[in-house]
Amino acid sequence: MIKIIIAAISKNNVIGRSTGEMPWHSPKEFHHFKETTLGFPIIMGRKSFESLDKPLEGRLNIVITKNTKLKELFSDIMILPSLKESYRFCESKNYEKVFVIGGGQIFKEAINEVDKMIISFMDFEAQGDVYFPKIDLNNWNIYSRDKRSEFEIVTYLRMK
Repeated sequence: MIKIIIAAISKNNVIGRSTGEMPWHSPKEFHHFKETTLGFPIIMGRKSFESLDKPLEGRLNIVITKNTKLKELFSDIMILPSLKESYRFCESKNYEKVFVIGGGQIFKEAINEVDKMIISFMDFEAQGDVYFPKIDLNNWNIYSRDKRSEFEIVTYLRMK
């Protein structure tokens, strides 16, 4: 199973706000995200899930939290206590790939374990207080670059 981080990062490394809201709105980047993750499990922390308001359609939404009350509000999500448990579950279901979609704490934990990263580098700075972890380029090869009007998608593969 391929473990993939997918994220959008502003020029000043902001990915969000601790209140859970996104600091920008980019329909083109959202379309890229949906097109890439559709049909595959997505793993996120509780705050990231709460910022969505509802589960994302066409994907198994796995929320890492110990707050099982979320399951009472949203029957179509899976609650697991850790990133490792999430990976184990997805492997047991023979998923080809799984996407880690945030937030900051989940990215910090996942960045040393994933096989691939698909990062949308936005063409602007944003106000926020949640940042993407530093990418150590000694561990990654750039596989592809795709320049779009508001961002550039850079795909990284972990060095073996």
